[in-house]
Amino acid sequence: MSEKQPFLTDIKTIRERARNHIEQGAVTAGYAADRETVLKLLNEALATEIVCTLRYKRHYYMADGLNAKIAADEFLEHAQQEQQHADWLAERIVQLGGEPNFSPEGLQSRSHAEYVAGDTLKEMVKEDLIAERIAIDSYREIATYLGDKDPTTRRIMEEILAQEEEHADDMAAILEAL
Repeated sequence: MSEKQPFLTDIKTIRERARNHIEQGAVTAGYAADRETVLKLLNEALATEIVCTLRYKRHYYMADGLNAKIAADEFLEHAQQEQQHADWLAERIVQLGGEPNFSPEGLQSRSHAEYVAGDTLKEMVKEDLIAERIAIDSYREIATYLGDKDPTTRRIMEEILAQEEEHADDMAAILEAL
């Protein structure tokens, strides 16, 4: 019969580990994920959020026509939320000892979603819905990949994922009404 494993490592060991490699900040010896891969995924998600912010902002200013007011209000709200997501991702990248890549150079190629302007209100809503669906699938995969290896980053991705699902619902409802 095996001995019961204590819930926590003894506090003396935790204290000793905390004093080692303090220059690594939040990344402790208990961090189980591949940090370089996580940083790459987070920078891709950051690019995705920046592209989505820019696309929603364009759509906000370009929305025109009879049903434009409701759509424009959603575009603006979503742009602000996408910017918040970008901020959360950049903050987490720094916590993990990385550098958030805000460079416009290569932004589109780092992003999972595309920047498609759309000429009509219906095309704009359709492109936003497509981008949200791309974000939903890729962020779900990232959260699954992270699993228990990086619960903080997984929680951030799940929070963003929940809002992206709301955005997709909003865009689907507007598209149906058009």
